[in-house]
Amino acid sequence: MTTTIPAALAAPPVEPMDDFTSSLLLTAPAPHAAPTPPTYTTPSAPSTPSGLSAPGFPEEQVRARARTGSAAVFPDPAGYGARLFGPAATAHAGDALDRTRIVPPVFMPERLEKLIDLAREPEFGDVDLTARVGGFTARLPLYLSAFGSTRAGSGDLAVHASRQAARLGIPMVIGENMVPVHGYRKAGEATRSALRARVEAYLEAVPDGVGGIVVQQSTEDADSEVWNLLYSDPAFRPLLESGRLAFELKTGQGAKPGLGGMTVVGRAEAEQLARRFTVREVFGEDAPQRLRCATPGTFTEEILRQQLRFMRNNFPKARTWVKFHPGRDIGPAARTAWAAGADAVTVDGAEGGTGWAPGVFLDQVGLPLAECLRRIGRPEGCLLATGGMWEGGRAVRTLALGASAVGLGRAALVAVDEDPEHGLERLVEALALELRLLISALGKYAPAALAPDDLWDPAQGAVPC
Repeated sequence: MTTTIPAALAAPPVEPMDDFTSSLLLTAPAPHAAPTPPTYTTPSAPSTPSGLSAPGFPEEQVRARARTGSAAVFPDPAGYGARLFGPAATAHAGDALDRTRIVPPVFMPERLEKLIDLAREPEFGDVDLTARVGGFTARLPLYLSAFGSTRAGSGDLAVHASRQAARLGIPMVIGENMVPVHGYRKAGEATRSALRARVEAYLEAVPDGVGGIVVQQSTEDADSEVWNLLYSDPAFRPLLESGRLAFELKTGQGAKPGLGGMTVVGRAEAEQLARRFTVREVFGEDAPQRLRCATPGTFTEEILRQQLRFMRNNFPKARTWVKFHPGRDIGPAARTAWAAGADAVTVDGAEGGTGWAPGVFLDQVGLPLAECLRRIGRPEGCLLATGGMWEGGRAVRTLALGASAVGLGRAALVAVDEDPEHGLERLVEALALELRLLISALGKYAPAALAPDDLWDPAQGAVPC
């Protein structure tokens, strides 16, 4: 079935979408028209989740959104007329970024410009969420964060997430160590590798002109020549020709700044991986599990510049991304990467992390995302940010502080675990509605128009005028 994409949200020409994907664009109804109900049937109960859990993360709220989509943005309509609603008791909880308030002005000159342009009062559905994300066109200022070789991130959940991200028209990042751990097989070979399964699922569903695939490379990936494999594989040629392939140099991650990737493996797998990775018996000599450790890589300003120069020279048709952990010198690091020609810099706040990490790192190491954004200041290029993203308020704050898009990591996996077919799409449906409501409330109509003066930090004690 073919649907029509509203002009305000149209990216470059795209393939027709099914009714479900079209409903995710969430355009507002015409003035005075009745709202159009969703075209899909919302499950009244969870599907058959795999048992995935996310302690310390708002898992139940994410699962509710994966089931009900935009309905989760509002209070239960059954209470309308019988219950008085106000701020939740936990409204001021959370980290420094969550405690920052979004503050609409009274006078809105940009809304006046929109009114004149439309010849009518603007509505939240007039917000255009199309964004440029690391050289790609995305229908929303979002991307699917990197899932690497962990069990949760490289299995069926990741494949389902890839397919849904493609239908949403947002970029997808494939994390480190997929090839060293799971191998790589080209098209036509009997068994697909985990990386190819994700790529093929994405390519089968992504419309023309939007989205893109980003493949990380770390130290062990470089030893396996991952980027060379992909760049020379005919299956990736359409992505290269359409400018929708990027390579991301991974220098660290929010879950364990300063360390490389870690996963738990069985004894047999540990023996196979010991040739490429360090394997430790940290769980006890008789335990069936072993800890597989990757190296973090060594960087200085000059090494980073040389690495980026190498990427641009050797893979000229691929976009160049860099991912940093939340280090204390994140500002100079980001500026060095942009000056060296990076198409995107990803900063992974200490709140982020879908992978295995020591508890002391999760609790005590790395800068919070809010502080990373403060130290970077006004970005000199495309800035992407991850860390605790699952709803529109945190995303708007991050965009207002300079990011071009935000990444969904744990939230995406939890949503897909709740509903492998449409969970991520429904989660994004709710998030996109909140983005439109919040951005329009600020008198603006595109994410790029957001600015720091749209926020009030109670720690600063004053609202910018």
